[in-house]
Amino acid sequence: MDYLKRASEVLDIEMDGIQRVKNNLGEGFIQAIDAILETISNGYGKVVIVGVGKNWHIGNKMTATFTSTGTPTVAMHPIEAMHGDFGILSDHDIVLAMSYSGASDELIAVLQPIKRKGVKIIAMTGVPDSPLGEAADIIVSVQVDKEACPFNMAPTTSTTATLALGDAMAMVLLEARGFKVEDYAQRHPGGAIGRTLLLRVEDVMRTGDRCATVLSGHPVREALISMTMAKAGCVAVVDENEVLLGIMTDGDLRRHLIETPNLTEHTVDEVMTKSPKTLNRDMLAVEILNIYEKYNIDDLVVVDEQNRVIGAVDIQDMPKLKIL
Repeated sequence: MDYLKRASEVLDIEMDGIQRVKNNLGEGFIQAIDAILETISNGYGKVVIVGVGKNWHIGNKMTATFTSTGTPTVAMHPIEAMHGDFGILSDHDIVLAMSYSGASDELIAVLQPIKRKGVKIIAMTGVPDSPLGEAADIIVSVQVDKEACPFNMAPTTSTTATLALGDAMAMVLLEARGFKVEDYAQRHPGGAIGRTLLLRVEDVMRTGDRCATVLSGHPVREALISMTMAKAGCVAVVDENEVLLGIMTDGDLRRHLIETPNLTEHTVDEVMTKSPKTLNRDMLAVEILNIYEKYNIDDLVVVDEQNRVIGAVDIQDMPKLKIL
């Protein structure tokens, strides 16, 4: 047996299945999106995903994706629903029921209680005229030509297509609701994603004694003392109102030491870089990395709306923040 050849055949079959589902996208998909948006627009309605077997696992993944991208969703197992978990479903919800055959006994059994409750049902099925299709208010086709299983029995292509269509629904809902990266961050407060999307410049900048500054017109010697005391790689040159005029870095000092005798007695204005790149306190911390990489600099000054220095960020502080 040629393992790689067989694996390639399976992937081709599953890709063809997704392509067929894509080609069959139509009014049912649009109706499903509109119905979900209407359900969640009141602030307390949610999507309840129902499925058994492999679709139960697909449904749990879809639940996680929907929820993390702003569509409140829960999974309800049909068997458990008939023994108490039906309480998950409220009058304000909408059901997304998944069964390729549309004839799973456990799923069909729970459809009547749902209908009696007056809750709308969206069916994701490969057989529109199945019991599920007939009970549904909206049908979204996940019909594929065949499973990747050589017996055409094990759910493979059909579950892959269902999962892909679930992702498509989640992303359409995300954009339709105007879901922003800040909203996504609020749902991922921990780990690298949370740090990347929630940390702002004001959370990581050096302030007070750790932010080196020196008045314009003062000697380089004073700037060196300020940098040493702050253990910083740069010093912000300011006027008497703390307005930023320029920045002097370790690199500037090294370059001028060779060319300028008695450098420490010269004024910082002769050495500083005028109009340096700056940050504002509300910028995402991850943007700092982009600026470092784009301009090949290691030190950045943070200013307020009046261009007054309020802090500084040193590249050596970034690794410990574990920002992506």
